[in-house]
Amino acid sequence: MDTPARPVASYAQRIAFVSEMAARLHRYGTTAQRLEAAITALSQRLDLECEPWSNPTGLILSFSDPGKPLGSTDTTRVIRLAPGENDLQKLCEADRIAEAVASGQMSIAQGHTALRSLDRAVSTRTRVMQVLAFGLAAAAVAGLWRLPWLDIGTAGVAGVLIGVLDQYTSARPGLKEAAEALAGLLAGVLATLVAVLVAPLNLNTVVIASLVALLPGMAITNAMNELSSQHWVSGTVRFAGALTTVMKLTVGAMIAVQLLGVLGLQPEVRASRPQPDWVEWAAILLAAFSFAVLFKARRRDYPWVMGAAIAGYLIARYAGQAWGSPAGIFLSALALTAAGNGFGRWIQRPGALIRLPGIIMLVPGSASLRGLLTLVQQQDVDAGQSALLVVTNIVLALVAGLLFGNLLIPARKNL
Repeated sequence: MDTPARPVASYAQRIAFVSEMAARLHRYGTTAQRLEAAITALSQRLDLECEPWSNPTGLILSFSDPGKPLGSTDTTRVIRLAPGENDLQKLCEADRIAEAVASGQMSIAQGHTALRSLDRAVSTRTRVMQVLAFGLAAAAVAGLWRLPWLDIGTAGVAGVLIGVLDQYTSARPGLKEAAEALAGLLAGVLATLVAVLVAPLNLNTVVIASLVALLPGMAITNAMNELSSQHWVSGTVRFAGALTTVMKLTVGAMIAVQLLGVLGLQPEVRASRPQPDWVEWAAILLAAFSFAVLFKARRRDYPWVMGAAIAGYLIARYAGQAWGSPAGIFLSALALTAAGNGFGRWIQRPGALIRLPGIIMLVPGSASLRGLLTLVQQQDVDAGQSALLVVTNIVLALVAGLLFGNLLIPARKNL
């Protein structure tokens, strides 16, 4: 007996599905060039012509039906969106749904239902894991920098408190704009109080480690990647947003130090990194796990995410020791980008599972925040120029690695 033919979706239904998919990919942190390529490919498989235009705060999608006279079916959707946040689990699920609909395994209506199921409320357990991951990431990064145990503990406690603050401000639009400044204030107050009341700290380094989950290093890298792929509007806006985030974090931290200084509390600062090698190795594992949680990966994907993060760090570390830090970052970004593209080709899942965690510990977020803190504290333009040069070298090496990694193994899956 023949199987009944699947009903053909209407033009309006196909447009609605592609628009919903585009908005979700944007929401899950996809960069402009990858989002536009993915939506163009999906539209073609659904017998649509689509000209997408993406920027960090919205989408413009122009549709037409290739089977109808030119201009008779033109439809434009303008979608206003908040800047996206990396969510690997939902990104992978959206990619699976898009593939199922495009191949005919799901109808458009079933695809819409599957997409809406991604909007289920976040469980309390997941929220707790996210908060703990803030603290674990902060402590792990402090361990990677071989700071003393007091510094590591202070960074971890501050990270947990910042995670609680992040959960609180995320649900309150009135506070969300000031979230980064409040986080910087909290990290600065706690680190300064410990340095005054307990023992000296590597003050700036502890503050930076505490804020590691909020640093916009990935945004800076994505911005330069978009600019290099000629998505100039999106890249410029994303870069401006990243700089604004760095400034908010700096303002918060400096207010904390100045406020406590007015109260007569002057922190004692030291420069000490006494930890043995095993602390760094343990910190790598903890950092990889914390980033898997922060990127909201599915539990079964943790080995992929953690393996990529560890590999990216180790390639950069050992290649950097041999040929200099920029060369190490370049080779690491190249290897992980190529590996992500290969993962998409042969495993048929988004390469972002490998690419994003692989470069997360290479991005220049900590260097940019350290440079701005030094500039504001010392009021020295030369110090600021030196920090800018460090950030520029990191960004150039990263972008070069991303570009040549895409040449080494071209991406088959756009995500």
